[in-house]
Amino acid sequence: MKIVDKFQNHLNCICNNNIIFDVIETIECDWGEHVVIQCSNCEELFSIDKKCPAFQSIEKLLELNIGLFTEKEKLNYLSNPHSS
Repeated sequence: MKIVDKFQNHLNCICNNNIIFDVIETIECDWGEHVVIQCSNCEELFSIDKKCPAFQSIEKLLELNIGLFTEKEKLNYLSNPHSS
């Protein structure tokens, strides 16, 4: 299963709503491009390919949605972050 597919189910967002996230395949930051998801309620953007200070971290979503990522997926996400 692709990472983006995991966000095509109802999930809890930091705004306390259970929603299906919109996927934005390519968005730029100062350090490169990302795949991001956006909450259809609060419109917050979360980078899902790597941690980046320009967007919310999915770590917050992982706390609200236990089991969303495997340990390997978490490690991959956190292992090569963009620095500010």
